[in-house]
Amino acid sequence: MSSPGAPQPLAAFLGDVVGSRSADDRQALHDTLSSALAAVSAEVETVDDIQVTAGDEFQGTFATVGEALYAAVLLRLRLSPTIDIRVGVGWGSVTVLDAVNATQDGPAWWAARAGIEWVEKHQSMAGWQNVRTAYRRADPPPESNAGPDPAAVNAALLCQDHLMGLMDERSRHIMEGLMHGQTQTRLAEELGLTRQAVNQRRKHDGLAIAVAAAESLRTTT
Repeated sequence: MSSPGAPQPLAAFLGDVVGSRSADDRQALHDTLSSALAAVSAEVETVDDIQVTAGDEFQGTFATVGEALYAAVLLRLRLSPTIDIRVGVGWGSVTVLDAVNATQDGPAWWAARAGIEWVEKHQSMAGWQNVRTAYRRADPPPESNAGPDPAAVNAALLCQDHLMGLMDERSRHIMEGLMHGQTQTRLAEELGLTRQAVNQRRKHDGLAIAVAAAESLRTTT
């Protein structure tokens, strides 16, 4: 957990569960979500690990926007198809008010909230149903590090979200496996498919492109 002190530029990661109020077993949802958050936090470079804060919301902080966006993709894949989430990432200053109770404030969090509210609004619009991720930059951005250009990052996110939204459960499993370096032979065994079938999905469902895009966005600083 970050320590109280002067504001510092960080990527604030804010997420929530889509349609959580209609869940039949909210305890099971919470347990599955918490487990996935812990697993993804262990795989990426966090400043503050992603944790459930209240109800179906969760948050964390990262040193770069790219690492936060990569965590969002991993988390979506890890939770699919059981839990659907949306994520807002905000770049700006973060002030730790109370490290013990994980209380933070600042423009980065306001930007992240604006991002997730934009996703919630747009995913109900015709043609936008696959959107799940948005990036916003605090205004004005931190003087020490302005952060990446929102227009460029969000253009990539729209394409990434749309591509992921077209994938079925098996293709998402393959994508997650490829992001973790698993071989197509291993993935075929896990899914009860032939290696050729996995390779066909990798090519025809754009999985190789999706993985390359996620890795490229990860380098965004």
